[in-house]
Amino acid sequence: MERSSSLGIEALKMTQEQYILAAQPNSLSRPECPPVYPVGIYGWRKRCLYFFVLLLLVIMIVNLALTIWILKVMNFTVDGMGTLRVNKQGIRLEGISEFLLPLYVKEIQSRKDSPLLLQSDRNVTLNARNHLGLLTGQLTVGSEMVEAQCQKFEVRSNDGERLLFSAAEEEISIGTDKLRVTGTEGAVFEHSVETPYVRAEPFQDLRLESPTRTLTMEAPRGVEIRAEAGGLKASCRKDLQLESTDGEIFLNAETIRLGGLPLGTTAASRGAPVPKQTVYELCACPSGRLYLSPAALESTCQTTSNVCLWS
Repeated sequence: MERSSSLGIEALKMTQEQYILAAQPNSLSRPECPPVYPVGIYGWRKRCLYFFVLLLLVIMIVNLALTIWILKVMNFTVDGMGTLRVNKQGIRLEGISEFLLPLYVKEIQSRKDSPLLLQSDRNVTLNARNHLGLLTGQLTVGSEMVEAQCQKFEVRSNDGERLLFSAAEEEISIGTDKLRVTGTEGAVFEHSVETPYVRAEPFQDLRLESPTRTLTMEAPRGVEIRAEAGGLKASCRKDLQLESTDGEIFLNAETIRLGGLPLGTTAASRGAPVPKQTVYELCACPSGRLYLSPAALESTCQTTSNVCLWS
């Protein structure tokens, strides 16, 4: 009992002391708190930031407007742009297209209702290469000439079945039914020509000429020269030789004229006046030379054969 009363008295004393301490002015200095600084961007930094944000927004709007303008001008679509269309078969261009660098394609084809035009300020060159990249064929269209460089050059008909012209290193073949040369000087061949038929145009002359060399016509089964509506003329400066090894030379005409034949004379008639003669006998020397002899009741070829001594 005494102990509990003593504890109560002590608690009351502690409460009174605390109250007195709280009521008295505090002479002790309390510790000061650190100053509080505002957090953020103020002043000219804030204005610069707003300016750059506004400038970036303007640039984005301008870029977006330019992109929309380019898409509108170039006519960009899902299939392509402008006159360029991309489909499963390849690329389709409509109108005029200009290529500044080489173009590598597998096939170029125009529309069915329009032609294909290839145009260049200098020349147009088409190259073909193999799987190793080596040049195998070239076609160049220039301002002065058209040049083709390949192993074999062929020109075929519309259906592609008939060969019209073929040129290779060994030979040149022409498969048309008719080859027409309209030049005033004709055609000049440096070497031999093989053809089954040579004919001039109607009402035109056919002339075969070799100015400095010989002209040779050969055929295993014969050579036929025929003029249906005119004459045939063979002239030369020296000898004209007709030779048949196994056959004969047949001259079939209403009239056969041999001009410029020498006249054979006898030894007794040399220096004597020659009587007027209208009929002559055609004689031949062993060498084949022909000469004339005055006709008589019998043959006079033997008596006037002195011409054969000069041949």
